[in-house]
Amino acid sequence: MTGSDHEREEVLVNEDRDSERDDERDDDGAAPSHWWQYRPIIGAAVSGVLLAAGFLGGLTGILPDGWPVLLFIASMPFAGYWWAREGLEELIHEREVGIEVLMAVATVGAAALGAWEEAAFLVFLYGSAEAVESLTFARTRSAIRALLDLAPKEARVLRDGAEVTVLATDLVPGDVFLVRPGEGLATDGVIRAGASSLDESPVTGESVPVDKGPGDKVFAGTINRQGALEIEATKAFADNTLSAIIHLVEEAQEQKGRAQRFIERFSRRYSPALLLGAVALAVVPIALGGDPGTWLTRAITLVVAGAPCALVMSTPVAMAAGIGTGGRRGVLIKGGMHLENLGLVRVIAVDKTGTLTHGRPEVTDVIPIDGVEPARLLGLAASVEHLSEHPLARAIVGAAERHGVRPVEVTDFAALTGAGARARVEGHEVHVGSPDLFADLGAVPAAPVATLIEELREEGKTVVLVGERPATGTEPSRIVGLLAIRDQVRPNAKAAIEAFHRLGVERVVMLSGDHPRTAAAIARELGIDDVRAGLKPEDKVAAIRELEGRYGPVAMIGDGVNDAPALAAATIGIAMGTAGTDAAIEAADVALMADDLEKAAFALRLGRRARSISRQNVAFSLAVLAVLIPGAAAGLFTVAIAVTAHEASELLAVANGLRVVRA
Repeated sequence: MTGSDHEREEVLVNEDRDSERDDERDDDGAAPSHWWQYRPIIGAAVSGVLLAAGFLGGLTGILPDGWPVLLFIASMPFAGYWWAREGLEELIHEREVGIEVLMAVATVGAAALGAWEEAAFLVFLYGSAEAVESLTFARTRSAIRALLDLAPKEARVLRDGAEVTVLATDLVPGDVFLVRPGEGLATDGVIRAGASSLDESPVTGESVPVDKGPGDKVFAGTINRQGALEIEATKAFADNTLSAIIHLVEEAQEQKGRAQRFIERFSRRYSPALLLGAVALAVVPIALGGDPGTWLTRAITLVVAGAPCALVMSTPVAMAAGIGTGGRRGVLIKGGMHLENLGLVRVIAVDKTGTLTHGRPEVTDVIPIDGVEPARLLGLAASVEHLSEHPLARAIVGAAERHGVRPVEVTDFAALTGAGARARVEGHEVHVGSPDLFADLGAVPAAPVATLIEELREEGKTVVLVGERPATGTEPSRIVGLLAIRDQVRPNAKAAIEAFHRLGVERVVMLSGDHPRTAAAIARELGIDDVRAGLKPEDKVAAIRELEGRYGPVAMIGDGVNDAPALAAATIGIAMGTAGTDAAIEAADVALMADDLEKAAFALRLGRRARSISRQNVAFSLAVLAVLIPGAAAGLFTVAIAVTAHEASELLAVANGLRVVRA
């Protein structure tokens, strides 16, 4: 059987176990609201009551002879059913000696020696620890699934001009449904009518409501704060963004990190070895004439003391808690391995356009010359450029609209490829374009204007000149002003870079395909350590490999599919602003649902905390085993002491792992 076959078999077995654990939850598969509603907890509690009654009854003499033992025996099935069944199935289906088998052998051995009280105590404590662990996992998963409750169960669909209430699960792409103020959105869609402010925090983690209107995408689970909306569904309920988040997080919690896989491999070999060691500890001394009772007791105590429960739980609790916490904050981490890698990152490579910046050029400066009014300068430029689809042209038209300047009709429009555009405006020939275009036209800027152009370029801005001349004239075009345009930096980009440095990242590197001068200006503004500009996709991949070879693990942050080669080459790829973009979610190891670079800093902090806590748990668990195993073999500990120390260490490992949620 190949390694991939083994992995598929393991996945199938894990799915079977998950379905069995679902039997322990409420009918809808969610964890119960209160711990006392959880059946394994109830069983452990009943076991504890019977155990206490037997112990106190025997101690005080209230119960007749034999009754305490009957109570001890009666207590065992209540606490032992869940873990004994799991151990038996693992032994039968996987042919592996797991921790549950060790506990069962210790229980039977103690009972065979007549130590019914110790046997019952073992079953009760181990059952209680396993119940708490299982409830922890159930609640972690349930907390993510609770996101579905944010989406309404019904929707009001417009059909033949009338409102029809249907189940949210019956919505199909193309349905138009109504959402009133205060209501949630049943599925993903596009606004067809109305405008409102929407709370998208359940999907993107963004705490500030977002204003949206016709043509804007909206997501399931978001809350409509103000106006009524008509929304055309783009996805069925089962395929919407909220469902995708839940599916991705649950799938990620099943994917194991390197440390967890190592511990599980170690446990599969360690458990049979421990069992054989316990057998040898009993058989050899007895064969040499030792007291059977003494050596059998030591062997049973060794089995209890050496079971690596806390070690096995040291990593998965922390990883599951970290992945669940990230999912609730709009950071989707696609497995324990990627959460571990986040904790190892020493260098961050980040794309510029669309990641550090908005990805939309905007006019930053309107500078008229020779007494021309700013509104006229914008009007001339917008009148020429409103016929063009070039991004810089769109930026100029957008600036005119924001300033209330309306373009006028033009004639004889011509796009000058790579240089600008020309048109006739109100009897004048107007040129809008680069300084090189005007140099070709014989219109050389005066020295002060030329100096200003260089200063603006040093700030990473693209300079566009505007000139005019009479349509029938032959003189050079007269420069009437200039516009400076730049892709604006995201408001929190600088704070994110500072956060990376505070987290111990050695170097933040910008990888950009833009002009070196533009990239350098953005880098200076944000405090970025290194700039690699003018890069093609393959150049970005080469830069990632060079950084990884020099510094160690590298995280690449980009804005989705266009950065896919670099995202794939990095130790960990982080795609931002991926809400509703299936391809980007699939391409990345970590997906930030919002256009918020500070979420990447949160992801790094989460990874570092999860890795640190996992290492603490591993060290603590090994230290406990290092004390208990020799002590049990030497006869220094009783079964009761070994059981108490063993289960207490497991509960401490679980509690410590849950601290990840405070990252």
